[in-house]
Amino acid sequence: MPTAILTGQPVPGSSIEGDLRSLGFEVRTAADAADAETLLAQVPGDQRVAIVDARFVGHLHALRLGLTDPRFPLAAVPGAVTARPAGRQALTRAMARENSSGGGTAVAVGSLADRVVTALDADGATVHRPELGSLVATVPGDPQARNEARQAVAAVDDEAVRLKSAVKARDGFFTTFFISPYSRYIARWCARRGLTPNQVTTASLLTALVAAGCAATGTRGGFVAAGILLIASFVLDCTDGQLARYSLQYSTLGAWLDATFDRAKEYAYYAGLALGAARGGDDVWALALGAMVLQTCRHVVDFSFNEANHDATANTSPTAALSDKLDSVGWTVWVRRMIVLPIGERWAMIAVLTALTTPRTTFYALLAGCAFAAAYTTAGRVLRSLTRKANRTDRAATALADLADSGPLAEGLAAALRKPARRLPGIAVPALALLGAAAVVATAASTGPGSLWPAVAAVGYALTSGLAVARPLKGALDWLVPPFFRAAEYGTVLALAAHAGVNGALPAAFGLVAAVAYHHYDTVYRIRGNAGAPPAWLTRTIGGHEGRTLLVTALAALLTAAQFKVALTVLAVAVALVVLVESIRFWVASHLGGAPAVHDEGEPA
Repeated sequence: MPTAILTGQPVPGSSIEGDLRSLGFEVRTAADAADAETLLAQVPGDQRVAIVDARFVGHLHALRLGLTDPRFPLAAVPGAVTARPAGRQALTRAMARENSSGGGTAVAVGSLADRVVTALDADGATVHRPELGSLVATVPGDPQARNEARQAVAAVDDEAVRLKSAVKARDGFFTTFFISPYSRYIARWCARRGLTPNQVTTASLLTALVAAGCAATGTRGGFVAAGILLIASFVLDCTDGQLARYSLQYSTLGAWLDATFDRAKEYAYYAGLALGAARGGDDVWALALGAMVLQTCRHVVDFSFNEANHDATANTSPTAALSDKLDSVGWTVWVRRMIVLPIGERWAMIAVLTALTTPRTTFYALLAGCAFAAAYTTAGRVLRSLTRKANRTDRAATALADLADSGPLAEGLAAALRKPARRLPGIAVPALALLGAAAVVATAASTGPGSLWPAVAAVGYALTSGLAVARPLKGALDWLVPPFFRAAEYGTVLALAAHAGVNGALPAAFGLVAAVAYHHYDTVYRIRGNAGAPPAWLTRTIGGHEGRTLLVTALAALLTAAQFKVALTVLAVAVALVVLVESIRFWVASHLGGAPAVHDEGEPA
C-alpha cells in the first residue's frame, strides 16, 4: 500500500486525510521535517510514497493526478510530491538536503513538499507536474486565502473535469461526436465497478472476433450483425483508453494489448469478410490481403516519420507552419482529420458498408479511401522533410534501422558495402530502397507461376536493401526506407499467392503477412515504450524482410502451386509461433518486472 506523510500544521475540518485514504494511501503524520525524513526512511523502497502538506486545499482529482499516475517516477502538485520506487532515491536525497540546509528547523516557512520539489529541481531530477486546468491545488497561507481557495474548489465540478479529461484530446470526427459523448460514461461505470482497462480491451477484442464470425456466415443477417458488433467493439476500444485516463490505470502491458488488439481486430474482420464472401461464391481474399498490406504500410509511414523526427533539432518547415495554421481553423481541423481515415471513420465505413452492401464493395471502398489517405499523408510528410532544416539524431537513426527489420543477408551486404555507401548522395538511400522494392513486386506480379525471375529480382532486392542500410539513416527522406521494405515484402507475397491460382494460397498468404506484420508492429511498440528493438536472434531466426522475400520467391519457383500453398501455411505458422511467444514473454516479463507504465496517445490509428 502506498504511504502519504502529512506535514505541517493540521487544519480543523480539513478533508485531506480522508482524501488521501480514498486514493489508497496509508496516512502517517509527521511532527516536523526531521520526523518526516524518519517516516520516509521507514517506508519500504518498493512502495510509492508521498509528502503532503496538511494545509492543502484542492480538488480530489488534482491530488489523484499528482500522486497516483504510474507513468512518472516523480510527480508533484502545489503542496504535494510523490515518488515511485524508481524516484525514491532522488526524493530521499532531496529531503535530506532540505533538512541539512536548515529547512527542517522551526523557523522554516512555506510547504515542506514544495521545498522538497525545489530541491529535486536543483538536483536535476525530472518532476512531472500535471496540467490541472481549472482544478485547484494550493497551500493557503492564511484563513482568508483558505476561504478563497475553498470557494474556488466549490465553483468547479471535479467530476465533470475528470470525465472531460478522460477523452483523448486529438480524436477523429466520428469518435469525438458519435462515440465519446457516451463512452466516457461507460468508462466511469466500469471504474466504479472495479473493471480494468485490460478487461475492457479484451472485451473489445472478443466482440470484434464475434463480428468477424458473423461476417464469415455470408448471410445478410450475419453482415448486419457484424456491422453492429464492429461498432460495439469500437465503443469498447474507446472506453478502455478513457477508463485508463479516468482512473489513471496505465500499464506497460495495457498499452501493448490496446495497440496489438486494434490491429488483430481489424485484420481478423477482413478475414471474416473474405470468408463470408467465399460462402457466397465471391473470392475477395486478394482484396482483403491488399487492404491489410495497404493499412500496415500506412502505419509504417506514420511510425517511421515520427521516429525520424522524434528529437530532431532545428525542426522548422514552411509546410509544418501551414499545417499548424490550418489546425487553428475549426472546420479545416475536422476535414483534415477525416480525410486521413482514422480508425473511427474507417471502422464506421466498414461497418455500414458491411451491413448494406457486399464484402467486395466494402473492400473497394476501403482500398480507395486508404490509398487516398496514404497519398495525402505521405505527400505532406515528404514536403515537410524536404523543406525543414533539421539534424536527426543517432537515436532516430537507430530506430529507423530497427524498423527496417534487416536480416543476416542485408546486414552482411551492408557491412561489405559500407565504404561505397558513404559516397552516395542523400537521396540515393530511399531511391535504392524504392528501386529494389518496385523491381521485386513488379516482377512477381508480371511473371507466371514457377518463374525464376522473381527470385532473381529478390536477390537484387537484397543487394539494394543492404546498400540502403549501409550507413546511418539520417537523411531527409530516409524514413521512407522501412515503408518501402514493408511494401516490397508484403506485395511480393500477395502477387505470388495470387498467381498460384490454387484455392487456399491467398488465405495462406494472408496468414503469413499477418504474422510478419505482427512482428513489425511489435517492434514499433517496443521502440515507443523505450524498450528497444526485439532481440537480434529473433530477426535472424525469421530471416529479416529480405530473407523472407527471397525464400518466398524461391519456394514459388521450385514448388508446384499446391506445394507452394502448403509452404506458405507452414511458414505462416512458424513465424507466428516464434514472434508471438517472444512478444508475449517480453511484455509479460516487462509488466511483472515493474517497467514504467506507458500510455501513448499517438496519432489516431
